[in-house]
Amino acid sequence: MRVEIDNLWKRYRGTAALRGVSLSFEPGCVTGVLGENGSGKSTLFRIIAGVTHASDGTIRIDGVAVGSETRARTAYLPETDSFYPWMSVEEQLEFLSRFFAGWNVTKSRELLDFMRLTPGDRIAELSQGQRARLKIVAAFSWPSRLVVMDEPFNGIDPPSRKRILEVLIREYRVDSQSILISTHMVDEVEELVENVVYLHDGQVAISGRADDLRQEKGGSLSDIFEEVVL
Repeated sequence: MRVEIDNLWKRYRGTAALRGVSLSFEPGCVTGVLGENGSGKSTLFRIIAGVTHASDGTIRIDGVAVGSETRARTAYLPETDSFYPWMSVEEQLEFLSRFFAGWNVTKSRELLDFMRLTPGDRIAELSQGQRARLKIVAAFSWPSRLVVMDEPFNGIDPPSRKRILEVLIREYRVDSQSILISTHMVDEVEELVENVVYLHDGQVAISGRADDLRQEKGGSLSDIFEEVVL
């Protein structure tokens, strides 16, 4: 799905979290939105997902303004999950399945097994890494066209990060699915992303194809990140 953003602003009580952002996310690609904490990544993703509204500017997904139609095709993984602590893992997924057309129970069970999550475990008893893995299970248990992942590696253990990356590589449907990943942990997505956007202070600092930027700047995506934030 193509995401087109034009002169996007988001203001909170006079403070601008996004300042005139204009971007185009290509369909069928994994795009990294990179930036330090407070750069505007989460705000941008909440607007794309339809969780909050822009103050000014527009976002269109496959030519359609963000709304119920785009939300039905978008899997949004916020940095902080909203799982119900009294539910078991299985109950939580069953609850979520009622809201997403095409939920694949078989795929859900396969992903639970791959993520080493036990269906009967209570959400309240899961570690932060296990909850992060459960979000990935939920996102890829139905055929979403757009996956929006906000800081999926933040604060979790290395084994969980590895499992999440493995699922992304394995489950990503090339040419029929677009994935947006925001992170300040650039090393984790260095080999995964095809396109990158660097946000700084609510504005686009640099954007382009990852390989082109590496060649142009003569360094890794992490090197470019340091250049942007310093």
